[in-house]
Amino acid sequence: MENEIPPINRVDTIRDELMALQGERLKVRANMGRSRIVERTGTLVMAHPSLFIVEVEERRGRKSRQSYQYVDVLTGTVELYDTDTGERILDFTPADEQGYDDYDGDADDMDDED
Repeated sequence: MENEIPPINRVDTIRDELMALQGERLKVRANMGRSRIVERTGTLVMAHPSLFIVEVEERRGRKSRQSYQYVDVLTGTVELYDTDTGERILDFTPADEQGYDDYDGDADDMDDED
């Protein structure tokens, strides 16, 4: 019986998959903190070793480039969606981690008992 080893470096997986998507249009949803969520649609321009760049369309035909880190995709701070189907790309969030509202434990459960 052989044990399957889980992927240790998922950042490499994210980078490889995004390198394959260069030139594709996608929607980026970034949690900027303090209840501020920014959604932009643009083209994946480049994938560097530690970050990727999306060129987004601004008002009046202007374009700007936004950079994001692969770690933010891994942690769910940055979410990527297909513009055609609306499906999420590279979803690494486990199904049981969708919400923390299901936690039934009390803070007292954390105390050490002698």
